[in-house]
Amino acid sequence: MIYIFCAPSGSGKSTMVKHLLTKHPNLFELSISCTTRAPRGQEVHGREYYFITVEEFQNRIKNDDFIEYEQVYEGLYYGTLKEEIDRIEAAGRQVLFDVDVKGGINLKHILGDRATSIFICPPSIEELRRRLEGRGDTSPEMIEKRLAKAELELSYKPQFDRVVVNDDLNHAFEQLDAIIDEGRDLRR
Repeated sequence: MIYIFCAPSGSGKSTMVKHLLTKHPNLFELSISCTTRAPRGQEVHGREYYFITVEEFQNRIKNDDFIEYEQVYEGLYYGTLKEEIDRIEAAGRQVLFDVDVKGGINLKHILGDRATSIFICPPSIEELRRRLEGRGDTSPEMIEKRLAKAELELSYKPQFDRVVVNDDLNHAFEQLDAIIDEGRDLRR
């Protein structure tokens, strides 16, 4: 089974993915996406992303190397290489995707029943605002942009197989664990 995680920024998607990777280190592995943006802070090629040039990204598009990709802005691409799924499955692990909402919807359409798409949802837009402001690393302008984008992303929630409302972290972990246990039971 492949699990696709999507959420508006600040909803706790990465926290949910880290929970699974910590709880089941030999079961899951996170798919690493490609991007044309430069590394930030302590990011390392091959750990957070595969950092490649626009030219290399475009060549890989021509070679049909991506299962999905998106040009977010002019010259800024993100995408998932088909070989990432092959690499993880060859290691005997299940693939976890931590992607944006559009990428998640695209992956689900492509992978069909091989994948379960999970939308991590904030309890409310007001709570999402509080979380984004609480980070202390985001400008008020960027917070407004993220909230506007979150409103749009929340409208895609019905397109996902499962929804986990992250109102209480422990409760959200319990919901997520139940989804994973259910998926493991179905494969037996």
